[in-house]
Amino acid sequence: MSTQPGKVGVQEYFGKEQERLRLAAREVIRKEVIPHIDEWEEAGAFPRAMYDLFGELGFLGVGYPEAVGGSGGDLFDQIAMNEELMRSGSGGFAAGIGSLNIALPPIVRKGTAAQKERFVQPVLAGKRIAALGITEPGGGSDVANLQTTAVREGDYYVINGGKTFITSGVRADQLTCAVRTGGPGAHGISFLVIERDTPGYSVGRALKKTGWWASDTAEIFFDNCRVPAANLIGEENQGFYIIMENFQMERLQLSVMANMTAQLALEEAQRYTRERQAFGKPLAGFQVTRHKLVDMATLVEVSREFTYRVAARINAGIDQVKEVSMAKNFACGVGDRVTYDAVQLFGGYGYMRGCLVERLFRDNRILSIGGGTTEIMKEIISKLM
Repeated sequence: MSTQPGKVGVQEYFGKEQERLRLAAREVIRKEVIPHIDEWEEAGAFPRAMYDLFGELGFLGVGYPEAVGGSGGDLFDQIAMNEELMRSGSGGFAAGIGSLNIALPPIVRKGTAAQKERFVQPVLAGKRIAALGITEPGGGSDVANLQTTAVREGDYYVINGGKTFITSGVRADQLTCAVRTGGPGAHGISFLVIERDTPGYSVGRALKKTGWWASDTAEIFFDNCRVPAANLIGEENQGFYIIMENFQMERLQLSVMANMTAQLALEEAQRYTRERQAFGKPLAGFQVTRHKLVDMATLVEVSREFTYRVAARINAGIDQVKEVSMAKNFACGVGDRVTYDAVQLFGGYGYMRGCLVERLFRDNRILSIGGGTTEIMKEIISKLM
């Protein structure tokens, strides 16, 4: 069973430079992350020093233009980095380190030169933590109905409301935040960068989750926060379109995470069934086990190839709104199935804390919710069929 990603016939999605990046990142993860990941999972966060380290190594800047402090590269550089972050065995670590990849793109695409210097460069250097603020306590997937208000008063916007389920929200220094500057519906939404030290900005309790333990997740509240109008990203009342554009890349990366979750579960299942003895022979010696592994491996290969194909078309500038929604749903379904089967192959051990497949099983669950639920993806697909 092949586990080598990125190959189909003579086509390669990843070039030599990307493979060098992958190997460099894998070595850092092996040395600096994996030995501590169980401790960080239990603590509910990883050290802030990891941002400094990944910034110094240029890993945070992968896929971002050098003009904004990035390391250059394209979408497949980012995918390679995301896959290696997942090699930590913790979706929470990957999500926490990677929260900049949903927080910064709106600023990179729509921000002014001054905004990029202030809000992008320090984050890519690992000196500031960035988060994205869209979801609200009463809103969920109904993004067009968000209620956090931003009222213009001279050179400031006065912000009132709150956000929830914010990845990296406990420690974030800045929040790329969707607010209502106009009337009801999608056409009244704008984006502002709100800094943590703004009076009236407060972080609620750190939320405890089923999975992704190593990522801090927060509720954030705004009580008459006065935010400079200079922090407006793009045009006023055009934020909904930025959200939709941002969602496409988030959904692609969630597909990558789901595929890697399944890949790791498959690898663990292969290893365990070779080593575990039952009735006088390894579990892999039973046909039912081998066939289950074949089914798992087939799903992983198919899902990964489809995700890469969609990524290649996005990288080429081809619209893939429908296809990336399909890729996310399919990958998350594969992750559900493969992690379930991996736990089943491990038996009781697969249900125990400290067993990697137990964590993978928990971590995978959020992927079909975050970035747009399975049901929202189906609505998007149905409208574009």
